[in-house]
Amino acid sequence: MSFIEWGKQVLDQEIAALEAMRNRLDNKFTIAVKATKSCKGKVIVTGIGKSGHVARKIAATMASLGIPSFFLHSCEAMHGDTGMIQSKDLLIAISNSGNTREVVETASRARQIGTKVIAMTGNKESALAAVADIILDIYVESEADHLNLAPTSSSTATIALGDALAVAASRAIEFTKSDFNFFHSGGELGNKSK
Repeated sequence: MSFIEWGKQVLDQEIAALEAMRNRLDNKFTIAVKATKSCKGKVIVTGIGKSGHVARKIAATMASLGIPSFFLHSCEAMHGDTGMIQSKDLLIAISNSGNTREVVETASRARQIGTKVIAMTGNKESALAAVADIILDIYVESEADHLNLAPTSSSTATIALGDALAVAASRAIEFTKSDFNFFHSGGELGNKSK
C-alpha cells in the first residue's frame, strides 16, 4: 500500500468520526452554547496530554471570537492554579477516557467553588461525567492510527466540537467582523477582517 493510501485511510477514518459526532449532536450542545454565551467570567479550558493541546487550541479560538477564555493545565491546577478559577467562570474539562485523575480533580474543585462544568469526554459513565453539569460526547469508534492507540480521530473530533461550540457562542453574542478586527490588529487575519 502506498503512503498516499495510508494518508487517505487516516483522513477517511477521521471524516467518519466527525460525521458520527455530527449525527449525534443533541440538546446538550444547545445547553453548552447557552452556558458559554451567558458566562459572566472567563471560559477556562483544561486537560493534559493531547487533550491539553486540544484544550489550549479551543481556548485560543474562543478568545479570538470574543469569548474571554484561557487554558489551564490540569496538573498546574493541582499545584496552586486552581486559584485562577472563580464561581462566575465556566470550566470546560477535556478527557477522552473521562478518568484522567488531574482533570477529574480540577473539575471537582471547580464545582466546589461553584463553577459550572462542561465535560468533553468519550465516556459518559466516567468520573468526569459524574461531576459535570453538561456532558458533550466526544466518543469515536476508533483512532485513525494503525495501532488504534494514538489520539488521532479523538483529538480531531474534540477540536471540531470545540470549534462548533466557540463559533455558535460567538454568533450568539453577535460578535462582528469589526470586533474580530479589534482583536487581530496584526497579521493577515487582521488585514482580512478590515
